[in-house]
Amino acid sequence: MTSATTAPHTTQTLQFHPRVAESVATQRGEGWSIQAVQELLDLPFMELLWRAQATHRAHWPQGDIELATLLSVKTGGCPENCGYCPQSAEFDTGVKAEKLMSVQEVTQAAQAAKDAGATRFCMGAAWRAPKDRDIEKMSELITAVKDLGLQTCATLGMLQSHQALALKDAGLDYYNHNLDTAPEYYSDVVSTRQYQDRLDTLRHVRDAGINVCCGGIVGMGEAPVHRAGLIAQLANLNPYPESVPINSLVRVAGTPLANSEPVDPLDFVRVIAVARITMPKARVRLSAGRQQLGDAVQALCFLAGANSIFYGDKLLVTSNPDVEADTQLLAKLGLKGTPNQTTTETACGA
Repeated sequence: MTSATTAPHTTQTLQFHPRVAESVATQRGEGWSIQAVQELLDLPFMELLWRAQATHRAHWPQGDIELATLLSVKTGGCPENCGYCPQSAEFDTGVKAEKLMSVQEVTQAAQAAKDAGATRFCMGAAWRAPKDRDIEKMSELITAVKDLGLQTCATLGMLQSHQALALKDAGLDYYNHNLDTAPEYYSDVVSTRQYQDRLDTLRHVRDAGINVCCGGIVGMGEAPVHRAGLIAQLANLNPYPESVPINSLVRVAGTPLANSEPVDPLDFVRVIAVARITMPKARVRLSAGRQQLGDAVQALCFLAGANSIFYGDKLLVTSNPDVEADTQLLAKLGLKGTPNQTTTETACGA
């Protein structure tokens, strides 16, 4: 019988790759360079998620998920030619132009959303830029929803400064106006407005004292550098947005981007993670395209720092997981929605 010799015990230390060297400007608090953002996106997947989760836990220790419901209060007929949008009057997508919904209709929808657990109610209208009479009608809707004890959000197109002030007076908490993509790729997606138009509206909203909800879309045929450029643009807004919706393109027949190549699910998770790292105090929202992602990828997105979802079976005119499916998913993951509250969050940029 041969006796075995026990090998001496050795201890191996688990090592992560060293922290990516951010640009000198970033280290001085002057902003994120596209190169620095790209280096984050290029990290080994597990390390990127580790860093994003560490950032998330540091700034959001409660780990709650904000449930926001989005309603199209004025559908279709938009004169813009955004290549992803089924509500454009230029594209034949089967979406018909409709009038603005009544206060009673919107209030009923908002109450149903609140009863289902939503804490923020977002209203979208397919305008390029609302007229002052449109702002007056929207103000009535905002006040009615606010009276239910919900946070209010609106996305109405481009605003002038006096219109933003009127919405603030009506009780609007958040205004959504997405940058969509990087400045260099923007003209490939839409030609009826300029990138600066988007930035001007965001400035009017910020100056009026309304919280900013601003993000973009992944999967529109953009190159990786354009994803880095979008995140850098968002993170360098001063302050960066309180809410950052990240959308996975929903390809709608009849739109120019209907045949776009689907985004790799793990690449989408990477964008979520980098948004969390670069904008640590923002609500990073899983928005359009969640049905295509499935439960497992959504779980990775939550691990990467997403802490908000659009909640309800429809996003404007495209489908979304129903309330029961989301409730089951959150329960499986041990995640809880944000309690209802009437005060607005004040998560500002660093």
